[in-house]
Amino acid sequence: MFYLCNYSSPVGLITLASQQNKLVGAWIEGEKYFGHTLNTRTEEKSNLSIFNSTKKWFDDYFSGKRPNPYQLELAPNGTPFRNLVWEILCKIPYGQVITYGDIAKQIAIKTNKASMSSQAVGGAVGHNPISIIIPCHRVIGANGNLTGYAGGIDKKIKLLQHEGIDTTSFFIPKHGCF
Repeated sequence: MFYLCNYSSPVGLITLASQQNKLVGAWIEGEKYFGHTLNTRTEEKSNLSIFNSTKKWFDDYFSGKRPNPYQLELAPNGTPFRNLVWEILCKIPYGQVITYGDIAKQIAIKTNKASMSSQAVGGAVGHNPISIIIPCHRVIGANGNLTGYAGGIDKKIKLLQHEGIDTTSFFIPKHGCF
């Protein structure tokens, strides 16, 4: 059983999902892969301790504090590769960005491979089920390309600016995202 509740944020309504009192989802309304990891029955239950902690985390984040993703019991449901990517995302400091290529290089080193595909990394970043907390918005393409945010480029820009990142040197791609 998955439990759900909503959180109203400056970037839109966020649906939270938990299973066994761990956070398994935080999707911004209209997100491309909204609820994609929920594969069983769901029930609204807004007063679970994980939801209270997550709402506090979001309150702190949107008030300008820098809460740590590891304050919460996170349990994103993904392949070992995706979980490795999401683990790297959690280590990106506030106010900083990293490229898909940089993450690919880190994964190649961790997995003892000669190289790793930036596109594969992009797919994992795009399927992140715990938006904002696992900060996929801090990942950009080469040369400042603002591609790959399932919640929408406008929200990605707003989150980066909220964290104090100057986005004027970044650009929105003319063709699709991951």
